[in-house]
Amino acid sequence: MNSTTAQRLLEINREFYNRFGDQFSATRQRLQPGVRKILETIQADVSVLDLGCGNGHFLRELNRRGHKAALLGVDFSLPLLRDAESAPGVEFREVDLSQLTVDSGRWTVENSWDAITMFATLHHIPSTEMRLNILQTVKKLLKPNGKFILSNWQFLNSEKLKSRIQSWDKVGINANDLDQGDYLLDWRSGGEGLRYAHQFSAEELLGLAEQAEMRVTDSFSSDGDGGNLGLYQIWEKS
Repeated sequence: MNSTTAQRLLEINREFYNRFGDQFSATRQRLQPGVRKILETIQADVSVLDLGCGNGHFLRELNRRGHKAALLGVDFSLPLLRDAESAPGVEFREVDLSQLTVDSGRWTVENSWDAITMFATLHHIPSTEMRLNILQTVKKLLKPNGKFILSNWQFLNSEKLKSRIQSWDKVGINANDLDQGDYLLDWRSGGEGLRYAHQFSAEELLGLAEQAEMRVTDSFSSDGDGGNLGLYQIWEKS
């Protein structure tokens, strides 16, 4: 994918989350079953960096349970972060993940986190190159025995969600300039919107992990009526 197309996809999602952030947050008032499953595995003394934290419910729930280590959530959407900032005991910062580096904003250092989470976020990052930049930074930020825990939307498993797939003509993008698995989906709450998402296969994620010199140590499906709308994985350094 060329950089112009990748930047256009990022722009589409920035526009969506800035315009519909409040409405989106209202639909995310409860943690997904898969996220709750992960929540039960995180010990109170584990430092957690949540990439694409949204309205911060995951970190706030950890904090509510008496978490004792550092909790930091980052996201680019100010409407979502406004909800997140209402949580005491957890730090939230505005960070554009497409520009994520070890020293971005000097907000962290290498080998500093026991766990890094990225729920329902990587599928909004276009191009293999940009994803690998983020994943290689994740590896640097993890402690030697740290864990990277991520989930990705499996919207093609739902007939209802597949009906929301729209033509790329609506945003002036040539489908030939996109990668296999790239889709444009509509939004129908509080107005009509469009957002970009990528449907990952387990094999594709395994390839990304290998390129980032990490390994997949666990994987499971969860969420939705069929229990298969989210693909969850745990990665560790190779």
